[in-house]
Amino acid sequence: MPGRTPPPPPPRELPRVMLWRLRRNPLRRRGDLLQAWLGIGLVLAALAATPLAMFLVGDVAHDHYTRTARHQAETRHDTTATLLEDARRHPEPGSAEAKKTRYPTKVRCIDRNGHTHTATADVQPALTKGSIIRVWAGTDGKLTDPPLSPRQVRDRAVGSAVIAALAVQATAAVAYGTVARIIDRRNLAAWDTAWAETAPRWTTSP
Repeated sequence: MPGRTPPPPPPRELPRVMLWRLRRNPLRRRGDLLQAWLGIGLVLAALAATPLAMFLVGDVAHDHYTRTARHQAETRHDTTATLLEDARRHPEPGSAEAKKTRYPTKVRCIDRNGHTHTATADVQPALTKGSIIRVWAGTDGKLTDPPLSPRQVRDRAVGSAVIAALAVQATAAVAYGTVARIIDRRNLAAWDTAWAETAPRWTTSP
């Protein structure tokens, strides 16, 4: 727009300001240099440790969930159950949401030992009393979730690996923040001591 003052260009000294702890200057102390190298070291360590942590944790998690899925497959079985009441109707029958919605409904099933159990299962909307559905049950006859699928095992292993990566980054950040606070406190204390020695010469009249 005419008459509008253009914004000032970014300062050319910004990189030098950001890296001032690594540059020689009369205000830099040993703690500042230590803090700078600590930050660089933690960044490099985190970059190196992150893929290793992801691999190790992901591998352990994959083995764990694979064993869990195998145990579930051995102790759970697919069976049938009979609805003891009508399932709720969805407000929008035939919609995409209705196809995904499940309503808790009382059912009756018979375990492998011939014992009858009454439980609550999530069923499709509008199923009528007496309908037969497929459910998963444990060795005790109680309804449960199906065994973990290979995809669920993989997703949980990947999730564990991602958490491990975030944990490495968070640990590095906390370590840097803790040491930085300690260094800042020591620097402030050193500045106070230096000022206490210098202030009388500035404030005392000749």
